[in-house]
Amino acid sequence: MKKYVHGGAFPESETDIDFSVNLNPLGMPENVKEAIANSADKCIRYPDSDCTELTAMIAETEHTEPEQIVCGNGAADLIYRIIMSVKPENAVICVPTFSEYEKALTENNCRIHRYYLHENRDFKMDSDILEMLTADMDMLVLCNPNNPTGRLISPQLLEKISEKCIENHIIILCDECFIDFTSEGNSGSIRCFMSEQTIILKAFTKLYSMPGIRLGYAVFGSKELAETVRITGQFWSVSVPAQLAGAAALKNPDWINKTVGIVSAERNYLSEELKKSGFKICSSDANFILFYSEKPLNELLISKRMVLRDCSDFEGLGKGWFRTAVRTHKENVQLINALRECLNG
Repeated sequence: MKKYVHGGAFPESETDIDFSVNLNPLGMPENVKEAIANSADKCIRYPDSDCTELTAMIAETEHTEPEQIVCGNGAADLIYRIIMSVKPENAVICVPTFSEYEKALTENNCRIHRYYLHENRDFKMDSDILEMLTADMDMLVLCNPNNPTGRLISPQLLEKISEKCIENHIIILCDECFIDFTSEGNSGSIRCFMSEQTIILKAFTKLYSMPGIRLGYAVFGSKELAETVRITGQFWSVSVPAQLAGAAALKNPDWINKTVGIVSAERNYLSEELKKSGFKICSSDANFILFYSEKPLNELLISKRMVLRDCSDFEGLGKGWFRTAVRTHKENVQLINALRECLNG
């Protein structure tokens, strides 16, 4: 049985700075911490299974209707519920990418067709993916920007993909969990080409640094499909603390702008310093950078109580590829200094 690996796998007792997890360098908003801390007394009741208040707030933020929003126990929960609902027999995924797409499709007996993102193209998606979007495909899974490469799909290509999927009745599941870290923001979203066959996946996990809370949501072009997914899976999928944390998070209107500012500056810093240190890096639009090293960096960094995401388990990559999160400037400087010490023996 294939083993699926994720970042954050190292015990807290072994690391001081975990660069394997792509969380917002701003941390968790203070009002979110307060909402979680104050939620205990409300946990004596079952959570609202429809997440009514939170869904209404998300719908307002996303400029859509509540009936087109479904909340879940993290984005991963929604991936499984969506695939269980759609029941695709044939699906296209891009590799390398987040492994939960393949796992969920495989567990639902779907035949997977892979579009490979190549190093010689700097892992950028090209128009040849359109050739795979034929009438016998049921679903296309995109990650925009892609994890672990950090690359955005061009709006021009997104438009062509959307048109081809409409033509051939293919459901598009587009994971945009990292899009709020990019300078392009909504202008780089498939939302610009939304149809009834489009599903956009988003999460509070990375943007608000709350992975332990587990909260994600999906925006559907089709109210009917949204309702099917809503009643699929466990009844109380979002806990009371998660719903309160999500509502509090949405009350920070400047959070995305602040995030983009720090991530853009620090991504540029890390990219330049990694290049100066001799590493081969992939251009990134997100809050993480994929790069290559012939040295066993995690083995060397663990003595400095730091860890990267070893990407050797990603199909289409292999040994030597690592992903680092973009963190605070102080932490990023520490990483660069530690890497240089590793290189110099």
